Amino acid sequence: MRIPTIHGIIDRRILINFTADPQDVAKILPAPFRPKVYKWKAIVGICLIRLKNIKPKGLPDFLGISSENGAHRIAVEWDEDGRTQEGVFIPRRDTSLKLNAVVGGRLFPGKHYLANFNVRETGLDYHIDFTSSDQTSISIDAKEVEHFTKDSIFETLENVSEFFEKGAIGYSPNGSKFDGLQLKTYNWQVKPLAVSEVQSSFFADSTIFPAGSIKFDNALLMTKVEHEWHSVADK
Repeated sequence: MRIPTIHGIIDRRILINFTADPQDVAKILPAPFRPKVYKWKAIVGICLIRLKNIKPKGLPDFLGISSENGAHRIAVEWDEDGRTQEGVFIPRRDTSLKLNAVVGGRLFPGKHYLANFNVRETGLDYHIDFTSSDQTSISIDAKEVEHFTKDSIFETLENVSEFFEKGAIGYSPNGSKFDGLQLKTYNWQVKPLAVSEVQSSFFADSTIFPAGSIKFDNALLMTKVEHEWHSVADK
């Protein structure tokens, strides 16, 4: 699906990251994707993103739209023109904006489920939860902190930042094909979050992820990021 270059502001982006068994993740990935493995673990997660002033590049900001969005993501690799490429496979997207739900998969890449978002941001504290039209739900409580968690498989903030910066191309299922979209940020800077509670009905579904096969690892925060979305060839 080809769209014009989209420009706007990532007002807030939280990446909630889990480790999972690569064999289990491989079973739910369609060809040509395979899990991108880090220290023998697949990396899956949730992106909770508030977008502002989203519109075709070149138009004034007052014509842009804003929304809260959630995306379940799986870090993946695939082979293309004899080279290994990397990005994310996005099995589902949720949005607060009815327009996104209507045009997603038609005029904009990826089907979007309409969801009711509840967001509270106070100082360094963040609470986000939503329930979608098909009753998929997410809830997270987190606090911005100075130091990256010592318990993460990535060990340092620099390591985890590099891992996710490289995964800028995302593919979403749309019928018999996968819509592609590339995120290009004007600057890339992540901050660590300490998570006190996180729940995802998608990741808790034992028919998708067997019990004990997935474990919370870390969470990251990005704010006030000017960015563009670019179409890439569908698969």
